[in-house]
Amino acid sequence: MASKDQIRANALHTDITTIGWWRFLPGWTHAYLLLARIDRPIGWWLLLLPGWWIIAATAATVPRMLWVMGLFLVGAVTMRTAGCVINDMWDRRLDRRVERTAGRPLAAGTVSLLQAWCFVALLCAIGLAILLQLPLTAILTGIAALPLVILYPLAKRVTWWPQAVLGLTFSWGVPLGWTATTGDLPTAGDWWPAILIYAGSVAWVFGYDTIYAVQDMTDDRAVGVKSSALELGRYLRHGVAMAYLLAVILIGTGLWQLLGQGPWVAGGLAAALHLLWQVRQIDAADPAGALRLFKSNRDAGLMLTAGLMASGLMASGEIA
Repeated sequence: MASKDQIRANALHTDITTIGWWRFLPGWTHAYLLLARIDRPIGWWLLLLPGWWIIAATAATVPRMLWVMGLFLVGAVTMRTAGCVINDMWDRRLDRRVERTAGRPLAAGTVSLLQAWCFVALLCAIGLAILLQLPLTAILTGIAALPLVILYPLAKRVTWWPQAVLGLTFSWGVPLGWTATTGDLPTAGDWWPAILIYAGSVAWVFGYDTIYAVQDMTDDRAVGVKSSALELGRYLRHGVAMAYLLAVILIGTGLWQLLGQGPWVAGGLAAALHLLWQVRQIDAADPAGALRLFKSNRDAGLMLTAGLMASGLMASGEIA
């Protein structure tokens, strides 16, 4: 008989749970909520945070910072949902063969492909409505991300490094946030900090998504899905450590060039220590533990966000 700890670990390892606030909503909505991963907010948090960093670092006023951060919150929830649906449309046959994903609505047949397409169309309409609140340059920057959103699910079929492609996609909030707050692309003097912060965010995403991929190593190996966790093998911890180190160096250098010293440094240091803690905890034989470490990246990202917002408040004179 399985112990309580084993049962709890197995529950954490699956995509589909039988409990949650969504159970109190009408029954017909449940399959769509599970398809959208609304019951698991970590995905939109991780999509949102790089955008929040650059918004807090570049907004000219506190009201502008808070307004754009609010728009990005709604947009991140909407577009992460659309990305999940598109991912499951590509992967529905593979998902049936992987224990963690076999219960997903498209794989299980509780939502049809036509229904999924209609859902994506609705989500894209909401996302477009949010995007239209931003300057024209930001609108064009947001539209430019669509090929990455559509092509990411294919990466795991052709490369051992699909986590790098996800990094390019999930870090798009950096150029989008920049254009949303400034109304224009970075100037000649700001290109380098912007590139460093974007590249550092890509490295951060690569690191945490490699940890996430630990959950599926056995099934991925069996069905032929590629991942950086499988490619790194016994060098898994080293690979994640290098990705996180690169993220800290690149993001830190970019922000220093952009802002100089300030409260954000304390937030960045706290985030860096959190990433170090993650590296020390990685265990390829513990899928449930990998999921917990992956989710904890929200906390690391919020530490940096808090520091950057404090810097913005100080620059505006809101705090001494």
